[in-house]
Amino acid sequence: MSNVYGYIRVSTREQNEDRQLTALREIAVPERNIFMDKQSGKDFDRPQYKRLLRKMKKDDLLYVKSIDRLGRNYGEILEQWRILTREKGIDIVVLDMPLLDTRRGKDLIETFLSDIVLQLLSFVAENERANIRQRQAEGIAAAKAKGIRFGRPPRSLPENFSENYRHWKSGKITCTAAAKACGMPLSTFRRRARIYEKANIL
Repeated sequence: MSNVYGYIRVSTREQNEDRQLTALREIAVPERNIFMDKQSGKDFDRPQYKRLLRKMKKDDLLYVKSIDRLGRNYGEILEQWRILTREKGIDIVVLDMPLLDTRRGKDLIETFLSDIVLQLLSFVAENERANIRQRQAEGIAAAKAKGIRFGRPPRSLPENFSENYRHWKSGKITCTAAAKACGMPLSTFRRRARIYEKANIL
């Protein structure tokens, strides 16, 4: 007897899976057969997806809300689709795209149309991911050009930094001794000293 399964993926632990969960419940997918990963869709190295893959048998039915919930990597989506439908003999239904329903017909035309739609949607999913990365990079570059700094602000220099810096530069103490007097690792002292020099504080 065939079983019905559902797969949910959200990209981060902060994202809400309720929309996907509601869609699967509305078509009566048993709760015990719903598998969820809170992980990026860049690849299929996901614990719950792997568990689902091991559990499903020939003629089982898998529901996903949309193709990008299955994944965002164009090549890997197509490869996983092939493994599921052709090697394992599983039917897949993508709820947001009725054309991607392998139950609709097994004839050549249906399969051909389904393959075209799948390739198109998979490409769009990966392309959108690439566009998001590009927009993020452009946003960061624009912010940096405006002088906006990212990351933690540097710690303020200890009060005795200037004095120990001058003693080190004049040869009165070693760099190691200066760093120790300032309570800094040697590498940090050297780095902050370079910044100190460039800022023309002296």
